[in-house]
Order: sequence, then structure tokens, then C-alpha cells
Amino acid sequence: MSYPQLLTAEEKLADAKQRLNLPRIVVICGSTRFMAEMQEANLLETADGNIVVAPGCNMKEAHPRWDDPAEAEALKVRLDDLHRAKIRLADEVLVVGDYIGDSTRAEVRYARSLGKPVRFTHLDVDPDSPSPRPHAHQQSTT
Repeated sequence: MSYPQLLTAEEKLADAKQRLNLPRIVVICGSTRFMAEMQEANLLETADGNIVVAPGCNMKEAHPRWDDPAEAEALKVRLDDLHRAKIRLADEVLVVGDYIGDSTRAEVRYARSLGKPVRFTHLDVDPDSPSPRPHAHQQSTT
């Protein structure tokens, strides 16, 4: 007797997105020092017909929500969890900026562990690149 294969959560999500005829979902990653570049990438990706999810808080800018250091630290943890959820939701990752730090590097590793394609606005920051390459806008790697 054979039993039907149960779909994984990821397979169910992919099936639902296909049934809903959703456009490609792109998540923007990168240091919040590149917020202006992220906004431009959001504009370009949206104009290309993609759904875009991106960082929504720039904790490098003063805001009453993270004035308290303890609250800021707790918020940072929640935002990191939220961004990993955005990566799981997305079909691909776009890393913006000519520098990536530890958080973005971890996001790239996480996305790749899930089999998500990762593009870079600057190829030479790809942590898995064997050698630095010249800058090229939005090149794909997996």
C-alpha cells in the first residue's frame, strides 16, 4: 500500500503562490547604510513586475521606538527573525551595496541554504565568490 507524499511547507507555499498567479517575490538584503540604494532597487524591481519586500526599519537613524538600548537590542532580534521570514517567503534575494557585514553575510548563507537564488548589485561582495570580480549591476549567483 502506498501513501501520498505529503508536501513540505516550502512546497505548499510554492504551490499556493503558483495557484494565486503571484509575480516573483524579491527580498532586498544589505546594510541599512544603503537604504537609498535599496529604495532605488525596490523601484526597479517593482517596475520590472516583481513584488518586493525589504528592510522596513533603519536603526542607524534615531527614532523613539529604539531610543532605549534594551528595547533596541530586543527589536534587532525581532527584525532579524522577520527578515529571515521574508527570505523564506521570497523567490530570490537581491543584495544591495558594495559592502556586506556579518548580518548580510548570514542572510546570504541562510538564503542559499534554502536554495534561493541570490543576486548582488556588486558581485565582488559575494562571500562565496572565489575571487573579487568587477562591479556588475544585479548579477545572479546561487
